[in-house]
Amino acid sequence: MEAKSQLLFSTLFLSFVSLHANTLQTYVVQLHPHGVTSSSFTSKLHWHLSFIEHTLSSEEDPSSRLLYSYHSAMEGFAAQLTRSELESLQKLPDVIAIRPDRRLQVQTTYSYKFLGLSPTNGGAWYESQFGHGSIIGVLDTGIWPESPSFDDHGMPPVPKKWRGVCQEGQSFNSSNCNRKLIGARFFTKGHRVASTTVSPNIIQEYVSSRDSTGHGTHTSSTAAGTSVSMASVLGNAGGVARGMAPGAHIAVYKVCWFNGCYSSDILAAMDVAIRDGVDVLSLSLGGFPLPLFDDSIAIGSFRAMEHGISVVCAAGNNGPLQSSVANIAPWIATVGASTLDRRFPAIVRMADGGLLYGESMYPGNQFSKTEKELDLIYVTGGDGGSEFCLKGSLPIAEVRGKMVVCDRGVNGRAEKGQAVKEAGGAAMILANTEINLEEDSVDVHVLPATLVGFAESVRLKVYINSTRRARARIIFGGTVIGRSRAPAVAHFSARGPSLYTPTILKPDVIAPGVNIIAAWPQNLGPSSLPEDNRRVNFTVMSGTSMACPHVSGITALIRSAHPKWSPAAIKSAIMTTADGNDHFGKPIMDGNKPPAVFAIGAGHVNPEKAINPGLIYDITPDEYVTHLCTLGYTKSEIFTITHRNVSCHENLRMNRGFSLNYPSISVIFKHGKKSTMIRRRLTNVGSPNSIYSVKVTAPEDVEVRIKPQRLIFKYVNQSLIYRIWIISRKRMTKDRMSFAQGQLAWVHSGNSSFYRVQSPISVTWK
Repeated sequence: MEAKSQLLFSTLFLSFVSLHANTLQTYVVQLHPHGVTSSSFTSKLHWHLSFIEHTLSSEEDPSSRLLYSYHSAMEGFAAQLTRSELESLQKLPDVIAIRPDRRLQVQTTYSYKFLGLSPTNGGAWYESQFGHGSIIGVLDTGIWPESPSFDDHGMPPVPKKWRGVCQEGQSFNSSNCNRKLIGARFFTKGHRVASTTVSPNIIQEYVSSRDSTGHGTHTSSTAAGTSVSMASVLGNAGGVARGMAPGAHIAVYKVCWFNGCYSSDILAAMDVAIRDGVDVLSLSLGGFPLPLFDDSIAIGSFRAMEHGISVVCAAGNNGPLQSSVANIAPWIATVGASTLDRRFPAIVRMADGGLLYGESMYPGNQFSKTEKELDLIYVTGGDGGSEFCLKGSLPIAEVRGKMVVCDRGVNGRAEKGQAVKEAGGAAMILANTEINLEEDSVDVHVLPATLVGFAESVRLKVYINSTRRARARIIFGGTVIGRSRAPAVAHFSARGPSLYTPTILKPDVIAPGVNIIAAWPQNLGPSSLPEDNRRVNFTVMSGTSMACPHVSGITALIRSAHPKWSPAAIKSAIMTTADGNDHFGKPIMDGNKPPAVFAIGAGHVNPEKAINPGLIYDITPDEYVTHLCTLGYTKSEIFTITHRNVSCHENLRMNRGFSLNYPSISVIFKHGKKSTMIRRRLTNVGSPNSIYSVKVTAPEDVEVRIKPQRLIFKYVNQSLIYRIWIISRKRMTKDRMSFAQGQLAWVHSGNSSFYRVQSPISVTWK
């Protein structure tokens, strides 16, 4: 009997192994761009197909396995392969690397005013002509082209350099493009083969560039939406809606679907966008950090940078976890999220007279009906998730007609309100937990509701437990601007230090990403829930996804004002002019404390200063390659990223003491090292005959020496080098990592100009 059992187990195990080996999975295959085998084929496509043909054991058509053929962002292809076919492919000549397809996730009426942009004061909008001539490529969930934010009234003609198309598809045709939305494409092959089950979401997914979820419409309009008067969300936050670069053109590349965004689709979009002629690529998506040679976005963006395209990415929403920052390549502008000084107060008045501060965008201007005092209930116990107000978890008999307390977490914030509504509840208090602390991301709820911070939620629960019949009401206060300190670091914004490239400080900057109001599609209600039948042109969202297009739009403004600047020069202008203080002149805060540089990078974006930075730190593609050598990357890893055959030994011998000319400074002391010398090169893009003097705030336990102390620029575009000696005075303790931070600034004060070109300094002891 035992022998039969073992035989049965062995048979089942072998069957499982065989099934697993024959299961198709998507892989991204990178090839040598000058492969020795390529000359035998009439086209790159046929060359790519030949690799698949070599691996197939049957007469199967290799084109049936091919998803994409890449040429610009990378040389290679995406294909479906079995495990045995993968092993066979790895042995073929000209195959550089093979990576499994990865799934990533997507991560305004006022923010342009908050950032100081004005159509009348002759500042950044005036100098850049509102971004005239720049093309922003947005990789996201698509677009709702009928939104008033994408109207092309007053837009200039499509730039002659544009080579893109308006791809037709489901509920989307070529007439949906115009002089604002000049191109649209969609990429579904990686998603389609990975998604074997149909999404349970009842919202229709359009197999076209049309947006089904709203995220892409929101980000596109934040970057470059045109002016829309009398914009609001059900009466809240009324005003004129504008993107950061309202005169720029938009090209949409739909790579994200209900089940996520697959790296094979993203790489295909970047590949095409480079050829289409975009000036800026905006990617409000990502995950956790990866080594650069294993990161499709890093690899594709290197090629984009070589073509003069600026790539701007979200830092991710995994904060405040240390080293959670994603999209860490130094040639990418990595953007964290900050708050605005706009609030939507919705105060909870408890029956004992206590007040709890909360925020909400419900119910617009119709306040009076919702301010009735109600019985208050917090349903706990059992394993149904009632404390989180999961769908179907709330007992109708207990919650009907009451105000229900729901803890943050597990399901979406707006979903909790829908669960309360379905159970007969009359209102909701959304209570932050210790994870969320005082984060105040608001929603357009489907019933009267407010969000309270963690400290307030503790007080609320103490009150509920202190009385036999707890009661409360919500007092909605509309929209309040300018009374609260801002910007501050968003609690969810991903933090450094960078896990794989700690010598580069990430994120680079922070930008508005909390409670951002921007365009919204007409297939969804403002809560984005399928049950929500309200329809609006604008709604509110939060995330580094919202921060990213702010910087993409600002990048387009600088590009229009300085069309010959490199992506590195544009990023330098944004970083060296960023603010460390809030609008009250006090240090930007991260919760209840000043932020570490790992939270804000160089600071908060200031487009009015960035358009005219005085000096810039420029970086060439060759310098990025040398930087990769300093990281200890192997020859094959560097080739994977750059398509360059480099001898690091020779490269570093010719560049002794090399440090990347980055606008921020990050130093790591380990193995008892006490000092280091760094070189930086500044290029004058301000006034001729300018003298800059250095000012240093040294990190604690660190001495900083600068030579020379003054930089004298005689003419525009002149470059000068300075050296920084960073000397540790810290007494080290074993097995304890510590950090310190400071700042270096070059200051010029002339008769008609003032420039302050500043860089954060980060020091780490390991």
